[in-house]
Amino acid sequence: MNNSTSEVRFAICGVGHIGRRHAALVARHPGATLAALIDVRPELQAELAAEFPGTPFFTSLEEFLAHGPAADVLTVATPNGLHAPQAVAGLRHGLHVVIEKPMALTRADAQLIVDTAAQTGQRVFCVMQNRYSPPAAWLKQVVAEGHLGQIYLVQLNCFWNRDARYYRPGGWKGTQALDGGTLFTQFSHFVDLLYWVFGDITNISARFRDFSHAGLTEFEDSGLVTFDLVRGGSGTLSYSTAVWDRNLESSLTVVAERGSLRIAGQYMDKVEYCHLQGYTLPDLPPTNAANNYGAFQGSAANHVQVIENVVDTVQQRSSATTNVLEGLKVVEIIERIYALR
Repeated sequence: MNNSTSEVRFAICGVGHIGRRHAALVARHPGATLAALIDVRPELQAELAAEFPGTPFFTSLEEFLAHGPAADVLTVATPNGLHAPQAVAGLRHGLHVVIEKPMALTRADAQLIVDTAAQTGQRVFCVMQNRYSPPAAWLKQVVAEGHLGQIYLVQLNCFWNRDARYYRPGGWKGTQALDGGTLFTQFSHFVDLLYWVFGDITNISARFRDFSHAGLTEFEDSGLVTFDLVRGGSGTLSYSTAVWDRNLESSLTVVAERGSLRIAGQYMDKVEYCHLQGYTLPDLPPTNAANNYGAFQGSAANHVQVIENVVDTVQQRSSATTNVLEGLKVVEIIERIYALR
């Protein structure tokens, strides 16, 4: 375990869009250092050497674990289906692990990560970056403080564009084995937000359609899910990646005993409506800009807070924002929804 003064050493496994962002943020963080980069594509080595000079490069996690430099944290930013085995390998090697969403593709695999972390005494951080956006943190607070009273209805809408610019032939995205489905890759952090704020769901029913992705993916591009909240109230989750050309919105609307609210925008980045009994909406800090992947965009880019939280926790100055059991719970909820496919 690091003491509170030494730099936290990160090895990044998977150096695609998100892995590269992790690497850049670690390299810039005064309390962290980039120990190694790991990717199965040897052709990336020259490019990464220019971007992160002096950082050793490995073409497999096994090679890094056997011959690599010492590290404290393994960041897993590889295809979804590889998250669990790689996280478990890192934990067994004595490393803390940061896992990009989703934590795993099955509850059983997620449970294996939880059990391995408990056996090894290492920490697991699940990247659920929506929690860091000011509107999400505000929503969590107003619900926890009881400003809404009894929750009646929760409506979650996620309408994004993911077309042939995203699902490239021969890639892992869109495959059942490595991608797992639209809820895992695109919208698991919205399921996390639902669970984090409102708790578990039950009485799930769902319909799935594949409108425009028949030749692109092995699973649905759209879904209509209804459920009851265990704590009372009901909800819907409507999602699609079949939106033409660009993202439409992600939004969360709540109808409750003491008022209604709506968080919306392309990335749930603003409070669009808030009318609560005896309550005035405070000024919220601005939301970070969206992750930009070229032709398409993702959620608000809050990875800087993720790295900050990992460094502070490993240096024993803070605790994990997203604990491993919550990561497991999100996988379980998605698995329960997909059991109806």
